[in-house]
Amino acid sequence: MDFATFLVQCLNAVQYGLLLFLLASGLTLIFGIMGVINLAHGSFYMAGAYLAFTLAPLFGGHFVSMLVAGTLLAAVFGYLLEWVFFSFLYERNHLQQVLMTYALILVFEELRSILLGNDVHGVAAPPWLAGTVPLGSLMTYPVYRLFASGACLVVGAGLYWVVNRTRLGMMIRAGASNREMVRGLGIDIVRLYRIVFAGGVALAALAGMIAAPMSSVYPGMGAGVLIVCFVVVVIGGIGSITGALVASLLVGFVDTFGKVFFAQLSGIGIYLLMALVLVWRPEGLMKRGA
Repeated sequence: MDFATFLVQCLNAVQYGLLLFLLASGLTLIFGIMGVINLAHGSFYMAGAYLAFTLAPLFGGHFVSMLVAGTLLAAVFGYLLEWVFFSFLYERNHLQQVLMTYALILVFEELRSILLGNDVHGVAAPPWLAGTVPLGSLMTYPVYRLFASGACLVVGAGLYWVVNRTRLGMMIRAGASNREMVRGLGIDIVRLYRIVFAGGVALAALAGMIAAPMSSVYPGMGAGVLIVCFVVVVIGGIGSITGALVASLLVGFVDTFGKVFFAQLSGIGIYLLMALVLVWRPEGLMKRGA
């Protein structure tokens, strides 16, 4: 493997890892603070991709504006969904949570089929992101993939600032560490739960919108990414944003280079990584709330 090819694979690994981070950060907050095993999280990723397909013709080349509008719509949807559905799951055991959120997947898939059909769709990157940049004399790399990585880094930095530098973030970190203490301090836990869930849905939908121009928009696209997302959460540590970032990048590199060097065994690479981490640190790489 020459240096240009190695650089391309590194960029692919980072881009994939950062996209996973957007998904996993929302899931780890929802699980860490609210204690809900949300199997429907992948459906929010799918909803974001279909949202990009729907909004792209309306916004034209204003791609960033489309991302902002779609993220806000997803946040509002998440806030309402927590109020209507998820607020009833907190006192249920994990088996009931799994069954009810799996049922929610079926509902979302049926709604998707009724409203948008079962065809595979594509979302074109805007003209100003449609080019490539040279890497060496023979290789090029799509500008949109660099934009996707940059967008994920900007969102990740914003999330870090919110979680570690604001009053809301202080409540989120406290809730991830000890929910009962947060209730005892008089914090409106209901409102906190809805904000956290809305944020998690918005992050998953944003990941879907960013991923849409790089891959097809198709039925059931959230199922595969959900499994990888749970792997990231387990490796990073439940409730840890920093752990989700580190684990996402590790999974991105293991998956990308596993397909390059061990194509026949690439499907088990990330699960071997998870097993090794759990043997070494059963609680994950980072502590809850870190």
